[in-house]
Amino acid sequence: MNNDLNALASANRIHIGFFGCRNAGKSSLVNAVTGQDLAVVSEVRGTTTDPVVKAMELLPLGPVVIIDTPGFDDTGMLGGLRVRKTKQILNRTDLAVLVVDEMIGLTRDDELLLSLFSSKKIPHLIAFNKCDLSGTQAGIPSGYGQVPRIRVSALTGAGIYELKEMIGSLMPKEDPSHTVTQNLISPGECAVLVCPIDKAAPKGRLIMPQQMTIRSIMDAGGMALITRESELPQALGTLSKPPAIVITDSQVFSSVSRMVPEEIPLTSFSILMARYKGFLETAVKAVNAIKGLKDHDRILMAEGCTHHRQCGDIGTVKIPGWLRRCSGADLEIETCSGKDFPEDLTPYAAVIHCGGCMITEREVMYRMNCANDQGVPFTN
Repeated sequence: MNNDLNALASANRIHIGFFGCRNAGKSSLVNAVTGQDLAVVSEVRGTTTDPVVKAMELLPLGPVVIIDTPGFDDTGMLGGLRVRKTKQILNRTDLAVLVVDEMIGLTRDDELLLSLFSSKKIPHLIAFNKCDLSGTQAGIPSGYGQVPRIRVSALTGAGIYELKEMIGSLMPKEDPSHTVTQNLISPGECAVLVCPIDKAAPKGRLIMPQQMTIRSIMDAGGMALITRESELPQALGTLSKPPAIVITDSQVFSSVSRMVPEEIPLTSFSILMARYKGFLETAVKAVNAIKGLKDHDRILMAEGCTHHRQCGDIGTVKIPGWLRRCSGADLEIETCSGKDFPEDLTPYAAVIHCGGCMITEREVMYRMNCANDQGVPFTN
């Protein structure tokens, strides 16, 4: 349970990525900024072979996720894979730090990274590392528009406090009103949450969208009444006045809709997550494509997290069954999970994505935009 709660916190934290060429001192700078030995440091070029990700409290910035990436100038077959991983990290990076060896200066790979930051609209800055080697009189190179830049030394600690202050000034500002139940619950109102408990339900706990919804209701000053679908009629009967809304797990939506009076608003955790992550409009438009699926169409079932699949798994059993019954077609179902989302979606007739509770909004929007750009319906 603790791991899941940490994952939830990570999905909602600001992700700060450190990028640059091999031996620029990215890992050393990450360790200096965090005050911890998060990354392995060595004088050997290419020591960092895979992204290192750590959720933590970083003073004075608060809760963040720090990401140390492999060198962007890596070579060879394995190097190419590492560069690809680095590009994927950009899709969930909220703020980027380009680490440059001050003794070498900006390289073509650094310039490419700056271009990628700009094209993906990622706030970024340049940290010229190893200023202890070049002397105090060395100046910061000009150019590159208004990109903030600073001289630092991961070895001596020079400029580290100022770097953290600069990162803090560039961090995206959170909108406190942006919650799962935004504009749906007022102080003092009650929401009824229908949470089925079956073989696929995690033992002893609620799934992340349910936890997030409960917290959102509480933050709004509302009250949450939680029940299984089998006790829903009794739950509604205990209330002195109708609830402001009923929110249900999608798999029992049909039965719940028959129990809830028409005058009470009804929605699902999936719909709320699509709205919260910013792709509800796209998801609704894509629903019409489901009925037009044909035999042998390929469907990508994409999940933002990895988990142990049980009997009756929602992504590999239940939803594929619903899709085949709804379309009447013999469909080919493929799955991906975690960060392994394919860049080329053209082989697929549709992408069915999870609610995205374990990945950042930026990454969810990247995946949606990939589908939209390639003309592939994208829903959840």
